[in-house]
Amino acid sequence: MRKPVRIAPSILAADFANLGKEVTAISEAGADYIHLDVMDGHFVPNISFGPTVIKSLRNYTDKVFDCHLMISPVDPFIPEFVTAGADIITLHQEAGAHLHRSIQLVKSYGKKVGVSLNPATPASTLELVMDEVDLVLVMSVNPGFGGQKFIPSQLDKIRTLRSMIDETGRDIDLQVDGGINVETAPLAIEAGADLLVAGSAAFKGGPDHYAANIKALLGRS
Repeated sequence: MRKPVRIAPSILAADFANLGKEVTAISEAGADYIHLDVMDGHFVPNISFGPTVIKSLRNYTDKVFDCHLMISPVDPFIPEFVTAGADIITLHQEAGAHLHRSIQLVKSYGKKVGVSLNPATPASTLELVMDEVDLVLVMSVNPGFGGQKFIPSQLDKIRTLRSMIDETGRDIDLQVDGGINVETAPLAIEAGADLLVAGSAAFKGGPDHYAANIKALLGRS
């Protein structure tokens, strides 16, 4: 049975001068997860923040911290993100040579684990780890920067992964990240996504608009 569609606002689009208050505001506005995009300037062409910032935000909400690690190598840093308060740690399939080992490392700390696929990476690369993951993240833009346009070819990948997840019978989130707005969100949902990452579409207009932004993304009045 399909899960209800949920929203994971990406704090990359928040006001960094007031980040704690922003996390509280978006949580109270109806966010299901808080999406934390960690970029290293190596695996992706941008640098964001690390575990120290995540740890400082943990006191501002009790929402799930959905930590997306766009870093390579990733294994040496996993313990720091666990300590910082991550609930879900998502790794990139393309970021290392031993995906199964990385998955097992996250799980050894009692955390949920996700695997992310870049736009050119096929869904089939996850066939042998579907019995291990708790979340699959489809990147619908090339990772590294916010504000990019949704890549339509990823809809077929979402459909494929929806079938793969359903066949397992397991409770696996199917997340989509990149170019999600009121036009593209329904397309991703129709293809099978049940967890949407939204940056500017969630945070636009300031805190007074966050609840309405989230409802609009979910197609609710």
